[in-house]
Order: sequence, then structure tokens, then C-alpha cells
Amino acid sequence: MNITVVRPGDLGETERSRWRELQKADPSLDNPFLSVEFALAMDRLRGYVRTAVVEDAGEIVGFFPYERHHFGIGKPLGGFLTTCHGLIGVREVKVEAKALLRACGLNVFAFDHMVAGQPTFAPYESDVRPAAVMDFTAGYEAWLAQVKENSAKNLKTWRYKERKLAREHGELRLSWASTDHGELRQLLAWKSDQYRRTGRVDRFAQPWIVELTEQMHAERSPGFAGVLTMLYAGDVPVAGHFGLRTATTLVGWFPAYDSEFGKYSPGIVHHLRMAEAAAGAGLHTVDMGKGGKDYKHWLKSGTLHVSEGRVSRPSAAAAAHWIGRVPFNKARTIVTDSPSLYRAADRVLKGFGRMRSTRGQESDVKEPSGAL
Repeated sequence: MNITVVRPGDLGETERSRWRELQKADPSLDNPFLSVEFALAMDRLRGYVRTAVVEDAGEIVGFFPYERHHFGIGKPLGGFLTTCHGLIGVREVKVEAKALLRACGLNVFAFDHMVAGQPTFAPYESDVRPAAVMDFTAGYEAWLAQVKENSAKNLKTWRYKERKLAREHGELRLSWASTDHGELRQLLAWKSDQYRRTGRVDRFAQPWIVELTEQMHAERSPGFAGVLTMLYAGDVPVAGHFGLRTATTLVGWFPAYDSEFGKYSPGIVHHLRMAEAAAGAGLHTVDMGKGGKDYKHWLKSGTLHVSEGRVSRPSAAAAAHWIGRVPFNKARTIVTDSPSLYRAADRVLKGFGRMRSTRGQESDVKEPSGAL
């Protein structure tokens, strides 16, 4: 095999078309974070983005997008922002992982949302975790029946709050795939407020993340697009979500709501309406990602699997990386995998958020990856 490393923006149209062809051919790669469009957007904003092009007998058999940081530390494309990464290639292609790292100039590559079972990285998986999905392949009504089976009590409560919200604030409507930039700004403002209230780092305090979100919102191709949804009560927006989709899969990214309407559970009401709209738009799946949030367990009707692991070559940088990251990552996984532990940790972070708001100070506290 021959491996060439380039910036995604340097790929020609032939290579980009091959990327899309490989992704479409394998259902396990049906995730917008694995799309060439996402790699191109990241490359426009961050100078450390690279793609390894893998060829066998003169034919491209795979693309490996990644970030190369100082000391040869490799990270998945998009890092903590994304919930899926991997090698986009022929289904059974296997690249010798350490040879891949050497060609990429990496000493270590750690992953926590890898497509599970990829031949190149499977030997280095330390854990495989389920990611909750809403599956509409049997239709919206079949999905809703599964939600009722998961928790009829919760569904009844949500429907009651949905009716109460409409009765007290006006008829509910969902804006699907909105192109309104003002709605996007509103959603990001809610999300920033949520990060601060719950003790997380405000991701949108980083201008490049705001710019990435805006660029993704502008994407409008059949195989890749940003999808903004907004739930209104009367003329007032109360909850929304921005995510990315392929032709058939929408991935959850930034859900948020107006905290003034918190007693109505507007986030859940929005998700119920969004699910109906997604199914009506022909999407097969909404990927909610792994993690311990209760609503994912209530709304799911299927699972995908992602893996955690680490590949390294002998070096001082790899050893330092292990000492600094691996124990923390293991502890984080234990917490985010357990709804009860996640709730306990969430309470602590919310308490910290209240303290921080009172003092008017920002913090460097790190949050669990995928806690969007």
C-alpha cells in the first residue's frame, strides 16, 4: 500500500468523488462527520487538519482524516466536537495502524468515537460502547410505538406538557431545515447560556467553532447539509437543534432551549416534533450519540456502536500522552456511560455553574466529550 498525506483542500474532484463513493458503499460510514464536506470545512478553519490517502495497486482504497498537533499527537477530525470518526475506505481494507501513524507523522492517535470494528483499528480498541439512535426505517409510527414501550409514563408526561405549552403560549409549530441565520444565532445563544449554567466550557466562546457552525448551516447538497430546527409556541421560539445530515442520517449536535420555558420540557417536545419531521423528510436515522443522558434511553429505537482506544509508536511524546490522558478518559467513560453517575456529575457541574455565574468568572473545567 502507498500512503500520501495532504490537506483536504488539496484533494481534486476525482479524490473527493471517490471519498463520497466509499462512504456511500458502507452503511457503517453513514455519518456526516465522516463526509468529505466536513473535512473540507475543518481544513478551511484549522491549519493542523490532514488526510491520509491510502492506495493499493494504484486505486484509492481509503481516506483517513485527522488532526496533527504538536509532538506528533494525533486527534480525530473535529476532536471533542464530533461523535464519529474513522477510516473511510473499502469495507474490509486493513492498513497496518503503526505504519499509518508513521506515514502521518504521528506518535500517538487516541480515539473515543471510532466506527467500531474497523479492521485497521479493531486490534487497538479498549472498549466498545452503544450510541442511541432513533430508527425510522419502519416508519415514524413504529418508532413512536417503541418510545411508548420504553416508557409509556414519560411519553404521557411529555404529551401533557406539549399540550400545556400550546395552551398557555400559543399553537406549536416546528421550523424544519431553516435557513434563517437569526434562528441559528438564537440557538447558539441558548447553548452558550446552557454551558455556563451547567458548569461546562462555552464552546461558542471560540470564534472558529461559531464560524464552523455557520459554514455547516450554509451547506445544502443532497448528500450533506446542516439542519436547523426551531420549535415555536405562537410566535416565540422555545427550543431548537442544529445538526448535520447525510442523505439518510441526521446526527445530533447542538440542542438547546429557552430556560424560561423549562417547566414544559421544551427540549423533549422539540425532539418529538423533530423526529416526525425527520421521518417525513425521508431520513432513516437520528443518531443521538453515546452517553448517559436519560432522554436518549427513552427516545431510542436502536443502537450503533463506537469504540475507544489508542495506537502509539514508541516515543517520549506517546508516553507523556498516556500519563496525561488515558486515566482521565477511562474515568470519563465510566461516568458518561451510567445515567445515575452522569446525573450526579451533572448536578456538581450545575452547582459550579451557579457559583461561576455569581462570581462572574470563567473556568477551565473540562467536560465529558460528546456532552453537547
